Amino acid sequence: QLVLVESGGGLVQPGGSLKLSCVGSGKSLDYYDLGWYRQAPGQDRVGISCISSRDGTATYADSAKDRFTISRDTAKNTFYLQITNLKPEDTARYYCAVSLNGDCTAHANYRQWVDYWGQGAEVTVSS
Repeated sequence: QLVLVESGGGLVQPGGSLKLSCVGSGKSLDYYDLGWYRQAPGQDRVGISCISSRDGTATYADSAKDRFTISRDTAKNTFYLQITNLKPEDTARYYCAVSLNGDCTAHANYRQWVDYWGQGAEVTVSS
């Protein structure tokens, strides 16, 4: 059983940065594609980014290409989402996720792609 624990959320001023972490326990994350999603109040969960287990290739939603960076640290069984130049519209609950069988090409369809979710990390961007 894989358990994902997130950290790093909080209240940030516009223009600021933060780095979300997702630590896995119970299974090695080395062999799985890893993703991040976010859910704003009243909206559906949407895919932000995904990183491939095969070659570390990162993919991003169009809305995330300039300010978001996904990375992984296999030694720590952890992956990250760095967000820079935060904007109020980035306010959402951010979720890390793992797919046991899918790859990043299908990341956007979370209902079919995700096997394990983190608990979520609240990010509020406000002055």
